[in-house]
Amino acid sequence: MTTSSHSGRSVDEVTVEAARGGDLTLDDIRISRETLLTQADTAESTGSAQLALNLRRAAEMTALSSQDMLAAYEALRPGRSTSAELEELAQRLAAQEAHICAEFVREAAAVYRRRGLLR
Repeated sequence: MTTSSHSGRSVDEVTVEAARGGDLTLDDIRISRETLLTQADTAESTGSAQLALNLRRAAEMTALSSQDMLAAYEALRPGRSTSAELEELAQRLAAQEAHICAEFVREAAAVYRRRGLLR
């Protein structure tokens, strides 16, 4: 397996020296979608279904902007959103091909509804 960063740079090129020299960008130190999906396949093949699902959800998140990700985290904090707002978030995620993330938000909304944690 070739491991690469979000920018496509080989992990072998991501060094302390490169960081000190200012040769790295934020995308050079972010993991790539492909690497996460490969790790998910490996986890699944060794019987770690939950880890595989988490890695696939993380792979979806690599396509989200930092702003979208922070907004989702904020919306998922108990008492911060209504059921309708969480469903809207799930729809936005699904529209960005983040279907596992969208399902996670829907599951959270159902739990929050049962526990009285919606706004």
